[in-house]
Amino acid sequence: MSTEEAEESAPGSGAAPGALLLCRAEPDSVAAVAPLLGERMPLVRAGERWSVLVPEGWPWQRGEDPVDRVVTGWAAALAVGAPWPVLALWWDADRAGYTLASGFRRPVGYVWLADGTPAGEDEAMHTFAARLGLDPVLDLQSLDRLTRPDRETDARARLRDLLAVLTRAGVSLPAGLGIGHPAPRLLERARALPDARWAGPARGRVALRLPCAYRPDRRVLALAQVAAGVPLMAWGARRRSGGWAALGAVLTCHGALGLVRPAPPRP
Repeated sequence: MSTEEAEESAPGSGAAPGALLLCRAEPDSVAAVAPLLGERMPLVRAGERWSVLVPEGWPWQRGEDPVDRVVTGWAAALAVGAPWPVLALWWDADRAGYTLASGFRRPVGYVWLADGTPAGEDEAMHTFAARLGLDPVLDLQSLDRLTRPDRETDARARLRDLLAVLTRAGVSLPAGLGIGHPAPRLLERARALPDARWAGPARGRVALRLPCAYRPDRRVLALAQVAAGVPLMAWGARRRSGGWAALGAVLTCHGALGLVRPAPPRP
């Protein structure tokens, strides 16, 4: 067992929730859309063409919503206005799992109980592999093994095995950002990384500036944000979920401002 795995399996280390948001994009691209989340997070490179956001986790620390519900909403919000997928990895005392969001498609996810018992649908793994362009033979075989019972493997070990598959797709988490750590410890370690930068919430009427590699029509992006935000607000209100309702409000406001703001003059 590695030093990091030993820390993760220490008494109490898995009781507190934690999460990571992996984005299949360069840090500059992620920084352009991260303000939609309304939470300040460290952003670091996580391999070739991958970045990771490390949330502090106030919504679930305050008991507003469970960690899986919060990060699923965040992943969907990031992915809806960007051309790259977002993978949310999460864990708490009872379960662990992932959610993959890409564009307007329905997010796909999988869950394991604390002892590693699979609690998801096998088809989710196939959809996951297809959307990330993983090898349909070798990678899918490895993913299929994660859907079978294994008395020697707990939920956080399942997530580490999932990451091992993703290394072949270029994912490489920075040292210290391991599966199973509570959010405050992950935040502390992310802050200490030499290439860490802060992706903060947008202030006032500052517009999102997308990187040169991705410049869709401004009104298309604004309409996408409104289209995603309004249903999120309604769903959050029905479920009495302040976190989801706030996220929907942020998306809707950004989109509405984009629709009414005059277009910049062409050079």
